Amino acid sequence: MSVTRTLVRALAVLGGSLALVVAGFTAPASADPETPIVYPSGSTVTRANRLGFDACTAPSLATLNAWKGTSPYTAVNMYFGGNNRGCAQPNLTAAWVRDATAAGWRLLPTYFGYQPSCMFGDKPNRYYPSNATARGSSDAADAVAKAQNLGLLPGSGLYADVEHYDRTDSGCRTAVRRYVSAWTKSLHAAGYVAGVYVHQDSGLRDLSESYNWTSYARPDAVWMARWDGNSSLTGWPTAPNWQWGAAQRAKQFQGDHDETWGGVTLNVDSDAIKAPVASVARAYEVTSSSALTARSGPRTTATAVRTYAPGATLPVVCQTTGQQVGTTTVWDRLTTGAWVTDYFVSTPSNTGFSPGVPRCTYPGQVTTDSLNARTGPGASYPTTGSPLRRGALAAVMCQKSGSRVGTTSVWDRLADGRWVSDYYVSNRSNTSWSVPVPRCW
Repeated sequence: MSVTRTLVRALAVLGGSLALVVAGFTAPASADPETPIVYPSGSTVTRANRLGFDACTAPSLATLNAWKGTSPYTAVNMYFGGNNRGCAQPNLTAAWVRDATAAGWRLLPTYFGYQPSCMFGDKPNRYYPSNATARGSSDAADAVAKAQNLGLLPGSGLYADVEHYDRTDSGCRTAVRRYVSAWTKSLHAAGYVAGVYVHQDSGLRDLSESYNWTSYARPDAVWMARWDGNSSLTGWPTAPNWQWGAAQRAKQFQGDHDETWGGVTLNVDSDAIKAPVASVARAYEVTSSSALTARSGPRTTATAVRTYAPGATLPVVCQTTGQQVGTTTVWDRLTTGAWVTDYFVSTPSNTGFSPGVPRCTYPGQVTTDSLNARTGPGASYPTTGSPLRRGALAAVMCQKSGSRVGTTSVWDRLADGRWVSDYYVSNRSNTSWSVPVPRCW
């Protein structure tokens, strides 16, 4: 990427050092490896931090009900597409996704498409250096279509299955990087978070090595297979802890084995998950005695978009903080992108955030080696907590004007309450507000 440095305009204390802020600097948000995710308005990223399991065939709802509360698992994988998917999926429907989510399960969507030409095993559909980019793009397009048919909203983490392969084949290693890069870019353009399932001794090694290479787009999350019985998401031998270090990791730590919970036996793999998963709308009802107005932002002064009659069903995507109405400052984002006050919605709480409903977040990858987070929206505020490393997903909840850094005065409030300059977060704008992130109330 061409960078013009014509005039030093300011110095900002960021990332623990003095960073040059220059005029004419091409927005880093649009560059590899940190390509931006183009979130549409009715979206959010949902992150899970829990144990999960994966089975070849998505379990029935009856099985999930039997395992809920009796097993240690509260997340489940689902193979939702791909021309190398081996098992039938009689249970995998939009209704299953909706009901499993409503029951409290987090879903880990996996797409088993084209595989590396040097993959160990007998899967028939392979890619090579010459067509890996095209295969990654076409698999991503198919994955988005299938995800949408199942009700997986933009912002969902979709994971490409890249099985173990022979790393002595240098051309095959290049093909894997091209495939994953194309998968990532295509998902980002469609508003989805790009994950990849890899073996610790092949895919993880190669993606770790090319983590900062500007010729490839970096995936947002990695799900690593290492069947050592250790569920830790740090201390991995083939990728340092700082890579994919901000709720961007999952680990398959135990392979095929039978487990019985609630009287039902399944053959599963076991996973530790601290990473983006599926985002799915939840249905609630309008509880007010008069029509409820949906607005363009989480405040009563925002433009009215439409109204919902008493008792109408609302497809709630996520919740954020906005103007207080009644006993709550919580506002609900709908699949249309509009907002309604949670005070008149039948969620479990009308005084605070409701358990199970995700917070509205619109993460982008950090584009500098070390980015200090601060207590307020400006470089003069004290730093707080550990800096964010390059490639970390900055979980942006809202934006506010603050001190100017580079080409922008926009600052991002993160899900943990800290602030970072939007200049160093890869999203849709590096000069102004980023759609569809709301303004901080």
